[in-house]
Amino acid sequence: MRPSPLPSRRPALVAALCAAALAVTGLTGAAPPSEPAAATAALPYQDPSLPVPQRVDDLLARMTLDDKLGQMTQIEKEALVPQSDLATYRIGSVLSGGDSTVSPNNAQTWADTYDSLQRTALTTPLGIPVIYGIDAVHGHNAVRGATLFPHNIGLGATRDPDLVERVGRAVAEEVAGTGIDWSFAPCLCVVRNDRWGRTYESFGEKPELPTAMTSFITGMQGPTLGADPASVLTTAKHYLGDGGTTGGVDQGDTQLSEAELRAVHLPPFAEAVRRGVGSVMLSYSSWNGVRSHAHRYLVTDVLKGELGFTGFVVSDWAAVDQLDGQSGFTGAEIATAVNAGVDMVMVPHDYTRFLSLLRGEVNAGRVPMARVDDANRRILTKKFELGLFERPLTDRSYTSTVGSAAHRSLARQAVRESQVLLKNDGGLLPLPKSAKVFVAGKNADDIGNQSGGWTVGWQGRSGPVTEGTTILQGIRAAVTDPSRVTYDRYGNGIDGSYTAAVAVVGETPYAEGRGDRPGAMGLDQEDMATLARLKASGVPVAVVLVSGRPLDIAAQLPDWRALLAAWLPGTEGAGVADVLFGDHAPTGKLPVSWMRSASQQPVNDGDGKSPLFPYGHGLTYDGTDPGPGPDPDPVGGCTADFRLVNSWPGGHQAEITVKNTGTGPTSGWTVDWALDGASVTSLWNGTLTVADGRATVRNTSSNGALSPGATTSFGYTANGSAGSPVPRCVTG
Repeated sequence: MRPSPLPSRRPALVAALCAAALAVTGLTGAAPPSEPAAATAALPYQDPSLPVPQRVDDLLARMTLDDKLGQMTQIEKEALVPQSDLATYRIGSVLSGGDSTVSPNNAQTWADTYDSLQRTALTTPLGIPVIYGIDAVHGHNAVRGATLFPHNIGLGATRDPDLVERVGRAVAEEVAGTGIDWSFAPCLCVVRNDRWGRTYESFGEKPELPTAMTSFITGMQGPTLGADPASVLTTAKHYLGDGGTTGGVDQGDTQLSEAELRAVHLPPFAEAVRRGVGSVMLSYSSWNGVRSHAHRYLVTDVLKGELGFTGFVVSDWAAVDQLDGQSGFTGAEIATAVNAGVDMVMVPHDYTRFLSLLRGEVNAGRVPMARVDDANRRILTKKFELGLFERPLTDRSYTSTVGSAAHRSLARQAVRESQVLLKNDGGLLPLPKSAKVFVAGKNADDIGNQSGGWTVGWQGRSGPVTEGTTILQGIRAAVTDPSRVTYDRYGNGIDGSYTAAVAVVGETPYAEGRGDRPGAMGLDQEDMATLARLKASGVPVAVVLVSGRPLDIAAQLPDWRALLAAWLPGTEGAGVADVLFGDHAPTGKLPVSWMRSASQQPVNDGDGKSPLFPYGHGLTYDGTDPGPGPDPDPVGGCTADFRLVNSWPGGHQAEITVKNTGTGPTSGWTVDWALDGASVTSLWNGTLTVADGRATVRNTSSNGALSPGATTSFGYTANGSAGSPVPRCVTG
């Protein structure tokens, strides 16, 4: 495709795109012009000096119903035929699904594709840009040559929110370099059963870990959304409870009390909202039999009301079409989802039928115009905040960052920090760089296997799917004499002359659905045969386990002198070698409990079960286990209970008790709650702010630090009824 003649995201947009066509009141069906019309004067919504709410109000007042319904519609790029439909139907968002690609698959082509679509969107009468979404879940993983970082389970093992924030920034730069402005990440699920095929998308089994790793959001969006051209809108997903389904079944049913749902699964989303996450994607799963996409209480009352989420809610891929269990959209499904609080529907294919049905529901009054306007206000606010109206096209200065040396260096750091040393009998590791080493296993020299699912394709695949360094290549680069490293995938040819054998075994790529393991969770037959050959040689064996979750290896563990959990490291396999040969001592800690057998699932910290390796386990090279250490200072690691002390006509008095539910002491906590029309008149043991119908209390320094499990209380007097407030507490 030819380079774009229009401005990039750094210069300002041509003033007042298409203003001459503002008189259009509906869809004509005619093909839109090929380029935006020049305008004679800027309108308020096109004036970047005005506050965003004022610009949104002005634009909404000019939009037809067709404009508004289009903004609520997200379609797959591959379904857009002809491309002019983007303008004809006023489509607000485009996405590339897991297997959607461009040819040739490189950053330049992605940027050209984005700009072509955006130019089409800008030809509409109001010139509203599209927002383009993609699953950049461990790097810009749809793009061949992009830097791929460890999947979330590995990042959780680092216990390093600052590192994860820097990873988020690097991913944002690579995504922005292809023009795309919205990523469906991070996954903030709290995984409670490792049979689940999305286990590797979770940062860990305790809410403190995913909560702390919401630092990824700050990395991608920046401290303020749109503050710089590499700011990429993020998505907290999948709301709510998808990591807790019964049996670990993907798209299953999370059967929990509301108290447990709130205690385990809600804290990461509360912190994401506090960080200003731009969008939230709902889960395919259900809570006690009600699908998330139909759950008005969870979406509108809790997320938007109680948590104060001001971004927009997007459905998952074709999830609205699943509500009645039948294939094909119905008006009832659409009305149910939109009225529950879905602002943008990922259609993704049959957009003409979807729009026709949505229009029918609105015209019939089953979807109120107030709901349509609220959805549009939320979507347009983020488009304005991102600067899409001023910078609609790719900033090509970021295109060269895709797969850059700086980003690969950061990924290598993330890989080595994610390694968890589970066993090291006799101090076999680190290996001397002068050692004679035999390397075996299907995952030793396969960048597809070590990257896992969501790698240049939804389910991922084995083989040289992208660029990077395999673990074997990293080993050969780490030793003093590469000729002393022998590799055979199956372990053939080993003899007793080797210092050690390194077996790189484990899982092959998969993603949601296909990755569920309802039965056995052990190594496959090839791995077992390879390990048997290595054992028979008498050479000490160090196993590097490449997997998206703990595997059932207790029966084989006695045969291994060392075991290193490498998770799914991505494209920078040299980070594994950094730990194997002692350039960096292992520091990773288990983000999940490691089962004794598959029959033990689910197994989680604090459930009374005895795992093979407990949550937080991780050895280092001095021969000791330093213990799990504290979780990252657990932002959100507290609870707040409300108690009505007294009430009288026109007022009430209440007490709120705060408990530290984290693993380390905290000297700071914040509680907020809905006032329900009341106004606080006095307060003890805290400092108070009141805004937008909510009260917020921060502790005072005289309270000191709360140790794990400790509580403190504050009370207040207020005019008005107490209602039924549900206080939200975060630490830090």
